[in-house]
Amino acid sequence: MKKNIVNIIKITAALGLGILIIWLSLRHLTAEEKSNIIHSFSIADYSWVVFAMIIGVFSHFIRALRWKILLKPMGYNPSAYNSFLAVMIGYFANLGIPRSGEIARCSILKREEQIPVDKSFGTVILERAVDMLIFFSLFFITLAIEYSRIDNYVKTHIYTKIGDKFSFISTNHLFAKLFLLIFFLTIILYLIFRKKIKKSNSYKKLINIFRGIWEGLQSISKIEKPYLFIIYSILIWIFYFLMVYITLFALPQTSHLGIMTGLSILVLGTVGIMVTPGGIGLYPVIVSETLVLYGITQNSGIGMAMGWITWSAQTLMIIILGGISLILVSLKSKI
Repeated sequence: MKKNIVNIIKITAALGLGILIIWLSLRHLTAEEKSNIIHSFSIADYSWVVFAMIIGVFSHFIRALRWKILLKPMGYNPSAYNSFLAVMIGYFANLGIPRSGEIARCSILKREEQIPVDKSFGTVILERAVDMLIFFSLFFITLAIEYSRIDNYVKTHIYTKIGDKFSFISTNHLFAKLFLLIFFLTIILYLIFRKKIKKSNSYKKLINIFRGIWEGLQSISKIEKPYLFIIYSILIWIFYFLMVYITLFALPQTSHLGIMTGLSILVLGTVGIMVTPGGIGLYPVIVSETLVLYGITQNSGIGMAMGWITWSAQTLMIIILGGISLILVSLKSKI
């Protein structure tokens, strides 16, 4: 009972945070900025958005194929069709209840293929570990390549607001200095409060994540076709990237932006998806701020419009395919 109440509070808090972010991002917009956002929506070429959604479907299908590889060594060989339905229902469940998708997709596979949930859930944990490793790799690669842009953003959009209080800090390599400052402060705080920190649930979850990544990497060598697993894993993220990058062509003002813009939106937007359910509220804001790095001003309304277009495309695809998958599974059980 207590656990259910805690889960309800967490879900409500996550959704509340997303709604709060939406309100905060819209409340200070001028009439002109609101008009610019609406205009951007009206001139968008949605054929690119549909194309991006189709690309997204391929990424999820490949995820289903990758899942089959992990299940085969245990003696299970689910159909690609049922695996895909389970994956889409999992994404669909995550939109409503964060982190419920893993159990949902395993439950569907138990129902359709008689694969025990505890067996399939272990493979999902391995999947997550590999995806986290790829994400962190892309994240730090993006930071390294786009360092000068990020450093300039920190100077012009953050330091200018707090510069009076920290005028003693030189603006040369400001982002690197802030990063190192946060890093060393984190170490100092950890050393001071390490006993309390080690007892906290957040610390235990973080340790479990890194342990899972390590164990996941070790498990890859035991897979029957490790090379195919790695290829599928890379393809999933390539299609994720293409889905984001292709959407940029929907607006004339963003169609000229390069590959690094798409990569930056991918890695930073993923952070937003991790924080709020499906990235509601936070994802469009992150996309808007990311586009500032590439010359798309905030008051143009283009960044915010692109953020909502990208988020809507991803979410709509999951709602449509997840909903259809749920209906198909329900119909099969009645036959």
